[in-house]
Amino acid sequence: MSMLLAAAAILVGFIVLIWSADLFVAGAASIAENLGMSPIIIGLTIVSLGTSAPEILVSLTAAMSDAGDLAIGNAIGSNIANMGLVLGITVLVAPMMVHESCMKKEMPVLLLVTLGAGVLLIDHELSNLDAWLMLGTLALIIVYMVRSQQKDAVLLEEAEEEYLHHLNPVRAWITFALGLALLVASSRMLVWGAVLIAETIGVSELVIGLTIVAIGTSLPELAATIASALRGHTEIALGNVIGSNLFNLLAVMAIPGIVGPESLDPAVLVRDYPTMTFLTVFLALAIFISRKRSNSKQGHSYVGRTVGTLLVSFSAGYYYWLSLSL
Repeated sequence: MSMLLAAAAILVGFIVLIWSADLFVAGAASIAENLGMSPIIIGLTIVSLGTSAPEILVSLTAAMSDAGDLAIGNAIGSNIANMGLVLGITVLVAPMMVHESCMKKEMPVLLLVTLGAGVLLIDHELSNLDAWLMLGTLALIIVYMVRSQQKDAVLLEEAEEEYLHHLNPVRAWITFALGLALLVASSRMLVWGAVLIAETIGVSELVIGLTIVAIGTSLPELAATIASALRGHTEIALGNVIGSNLFNLLAVMAIPGIVGPESLDPAVLVRDYPTMTFLTVFLALAIFISRKRSNSKQGHSYVGRTVGTLLVSFSAGYYYWLSLSL
């Protein structure tokens, strides 16, 4: 009976979490638009934060419920799901051209952050200092991205079509408040169900965070990324994944360290973090190498279905590896 109740809590939690994240983003973006904020800033801050809101709220709830492994598993697992499943499936549906600015700015930043966060965790502990360093780095990256991308005319045009919701001020605030309230409630429900299942079947909270919770909270990114790619907004599609991964590494994973120092399960640095790093490096190499392809536009890279197939295959291999530890 308790398993059925926990499964129902997770299912309902996921549905409400995804729906409330959309409400939160629509309300917050409209408030920012009404205040005169530019579309690209809205995309890089509010929308990136909003699509990562499920992970952030789940991580905070888990950390405050003394389930830090679940929070860390959620952050790393979401990045693996974003790279292997979200981006992999998106490229299989709609191969994309990657702008040169992504190769020179966003991907190098993500690579450095991935390696830098790994260095902070090498001592198997997420301390308060580590967490505040992550959040400080995130703030600097947002400022850098805003300043550099405000000059990109193509990205500005895509952002204006993608991010502006045009709600009037009253409706925007109501939508924002409702979305935030439902985010908090659904994240508590989801964490409660996940912890109960872990305790009932004897699986670690880390594994639950890496699988059920991570894949579930990555569903908004999957929907947003595929929708952007099908509309031809490939810069936005890839930007959704890169931005979400940066938020996961520097905000979602920092939360357990802020709530209280968190010791890492040894498997994180042996199995999970190396997998996430491998997928990130593979994507960067695929983008770089594809510039040599004959069907790539000058200054652009072509990410085709071969890369998508490999990304999905790598993630499937990881989940099989993970299943062996059960």
